[in-house]
Amino acid sequence: MALERSEVEKIAHLARLGLNDADLPRTTETLNNILGLIDRMQAVDTQGVEPLAHPLETSQRLRADEVTEGNQRDAYQAIAPAVEDGLYLVPRVIE
Repeated sequence: MALERSEVEKIAHLARLGLNDADLPRTTETLNNILGLIDRMQAVDTQGVEPLAHPLETSQRLRADEVTEGNQRDAYQAIAPAVEDGLYLVPRVIE
């Protein structure tokens, strides 16, 4: 599928792109190259090919889930404006 100059002008208008007459031939060629690449990729036979989530198919290394800091809740709540039973009190927003 090849785009004509008028179609590129319509696309540019819809995309709110300000293309001048000097840019239209190059833009038309670039868009046609992109569409040609898409057509070639669509023509590839992918029957029997499993989809990949990641091309390397590796698992992510995770660090061990262990506590590295002590509980500092009392220190943090000491500077809070209002606390009750270990919870921060905030003004009511929805009535």
